[in-house]
Amino acid sequence: MTTAIHLASAEDADLLLALMERFHTERALPHDAAHRRRAVLPLLQGSPHGAVWLIGPRRAPLGYAILSFGWSVNLAGIEGFVQEVFVRPSVRGRGIGTEVLHSIAVNLTQSGIRALHVRLDRDDASAARFCARVGFAPRPETVVMTDVL
Repeated sequence: MTTAIHLASAEDADLLLALMERFHTERALPHDAAHRRRAVLPLLQGSPHGAVWLIGPRRAPLGYAILSFGWSVNLAGIEGFVQEVFVRPSVRGRGIGTEVLHSIAVNLTQSGIRALHVRLDRDDASAARFCARVGFAPRPETVVMTDVL
């Protein structure tokens, strides 16, 4: 792998939060600074429910990937969910996101993770193409339904 990644920690919070703000603004997501902080600080502090990787140089990351983890009865093991992947627009199109997700998947497989999933908006063709390049495929027998509590 030519793109460096590292598991983010609490010391990386400010850099990560700035990148997340860019991503959320770009995607018109309604999350404010307080929400972003609540969403990732537990992961940066070692929560077993997910992990954050920063992409590129430690002092000036090019992006990030956030995954969460849960138990799957169907898979009889842990599954991961790609929550967010962001690469700065100035370096997109170079295969960085594909390379990073592939590297993360290889490492998670070695750690016993059974599958990775991603949820996409139905009309986000660009994200669907990116996910297909990485190796994700739709499962026609599955529909995600949500009850926000």
